[in-house]
Amino acid sequence: MSPIFKDLANAIRFLSIDAVQKANSGHPGLPMGMADVATVLFKYYLRFNPKNPDWINRDRFILSAGHGSMLLYSLLYLTGYKSVSIKDIQNFRQLNSICAGHPEYEKNSGIETTTGPLGQGLTNAVGIAIAEEILKKRYGSNLINHKTYVIASDGDLMEGISHEAMSLAGHLKLKNLIVLFDNNKISIDGSTNLTVSDNYKKRFESYGWSFQEVNGHNEKQISKAIKKSLTSNKPNLISCNTIIGYGSPNKSGKASSHGAALGEEEVSLVRKKLKWKFDAFQIPKEIINEWRKIGEKGSLLEKKWNAIYSKKSRKIKDDFSRVINNKLPDDFDELIDEQKKIFFDLKPEIASRQSSSSVLESITKKLPELIGGSADLSGSNNTKTKHSTIIKPSNFLGNYIHYGVREHAMAGIMNGMALHGGVIPYGGTFLIFLDYCKPSLRLSALMGLKVIYIFSHDSIGLGEDGPTHQPVEHLAHLRAIPNLNVFRPADTIETLECWEIALKSSTNPSVIALSRQKIPFITESLSKKNMSKLGGYELKKTSSDPAVTLIASGSEVQIAIDAQKKLQDVNIDSKVVSMPCQELFDKQSKEYKEKVIDKMSKKISIEAGSVFGWEKYVGSEGASLGIKSFGKSAPYKTLYKDFNLTSDHVVMIAKKMLSK
Repeated sequence: MSPIFKDLANAIRFLSIDAVQKANSGHPGLPMGMADVATVLFKYYLRFNPKNPDWINRDRFILSAGHGSMLLYSLLYLTGYKSVSIKDIQNFRQLNSICAGHPEYEKNSGIETTTGPLGQGLTNAVGIAIAEEILKKRYGSNLINHKTYVIASDGDLMEGISHEAMSLAGHLKLKNLIVLFDNNKISIDGSTNLTVSDNYKKRFESYGWSFQEVNGHNEKQISKAIKKSLTSNKPNLISCNTIIGYGSPNKSGKASSHGAALGEEEVSLVRKKLKWKFDAFQIPKEIINEWRKIGEKGSLLEKKWNAIYSKKSRKIKDDFSRVINNKLPDDFDELIDEQKKIFFDLKPEIASRQSSSSVLESITKKLPELIGGSADLSGSNNTKTKHSTIIKPSNFLGNYIHYGVREHAMAGIMNGMALHGGVIPYGGTFLIFLDYCKPSLRLSALMGLKVIYIFSHDSIGLGEDGPTHQPVEHLAHLRAIPNLNVFRPADTIETLECWEIALKSSTNPSVIALSRQKIPFITESLSKKNMSKLGGYELKKTSSDPAVTLIASGSEVQIAIDAQKKLQDVNIDSKVVSMPCQELFDKQSKEYKEKVIDKMSKKISIEAGSVFGWEKYVGSEGASLGIKSFGKSAPYKTLYKDFNLTSDHVVMIAKKMLSK
């Protein structure tokens, strides 16, 4: 190991040690242990441009082991990214510092994804690698040909999502995916032999991966392994045997260096052992200059890439520019208007999952960037249409991924695809299986990614499969997540509108919850206006001064309509409000909300799920009809009666409220 290489690696180590020490909080062990591996990667292999961090053909560097965040921040500062200054590093883990406790995705910053929950970055990397293959096939291998590098920890590989994602990556032969495994054999509780006796070589080879093992502190071994992986025809895992807390006389190789500051005395001892004669946060000019030279190579790489791009046809350049800048086609609004008229004329009485399929059928050809999929439920979710072409190892020109029974990985992979850019991912499963993919969905919202979740079988309306498959608390759970739009459309028109909103939402993910059972067509008049964009709107009223306001979503809107007719028969005027998206309704003006939900009327909400959250609309004197227990196994019409989700029950409640 050359003296200059040692200095480059030690610059990472001491920025990390000093930042954690100043904050008195953080994880110094990983940056100290993986500094040599990271230095080899950035010095010799990683193609990146700090002057344009979002260059589309850059190699992606994912720190899946997000607890070691100071490794990433140190690298960004040292290589010359404007996003991270020495002051930011000194403010590690402080309010509003970009150097947060765990990396938080920020566009054009060099922080490629939000990590910390283990296994997520690893899975995002699979999505990034898939997006790279798709765009490579579509626009040419001389335009898109980057690698995706990941630093992963033993914890990443313990998490179940790693099995799901690595298995699919092997199946798809994602050869441009290179995982650098920090095999330091230490976790928070102590040695990993407390919990793990996996044979990593056999595990990854069984997935169809290439496996290599190196000394993570040997520059030549690390470099040779990465170089070999560049020509592999499989995904690659390089197991780097490292010493956590490398250089610490009393804490290296121990759990005590994992998740706490070393302490002033130990920091001094590390300085002495590694012969680092500089004060905290001081990096000598010659070392900074060497790191900056590494960063400056990217400008020339991008310049060469721009020359290739400039020779592409006008058609390719226009389409490429459109998709990577997240723009929809110019005629998209026209397409939606045409389809809305077709649906209105047909007035289909079908399950909303079938309505969603009809929408996809109409827009897929116009949106080649729309990449669908399902966790082994394509026929049930109706996510696959006649325009779907399967993505497989021999064909990345497709637009549909069979994820298998891997809901969690599907969600994490979609995040990666959205992070890469140039594609819009959507994926389907049953709403009940939100339980399997929620950690990744939460990160979609935290990062503000355009990811579309199709959750069919959205209530007890799925019937005989029973309480194990009937979601009850799930809509309330989803609505509690910040920066997430949760749609529950009531007919084909609303389904089309919800899809339109989701596709135009650039700073948040969307959930579209869909029925298994057939539902009536409820739209009264054709309008170019997207009524669902208001979140909730007046559907029907029997007078300008209704005594009762009935608020419902999805399949229960028809119950409200039927109840309205029965109330009118007994001379009680009412209004029906369809509420496809609470989040959007809550953003409307106070005047609009009070106009839609009549202040002076008695208010009743109807939804075949938990009543949690509806009180903000019906008030303390209103009534919320829903489900306060788990479901049951029976035909769905029987279940609706059993849970009192009927128009007759709504009428009875309304009469009772008005008699007080």
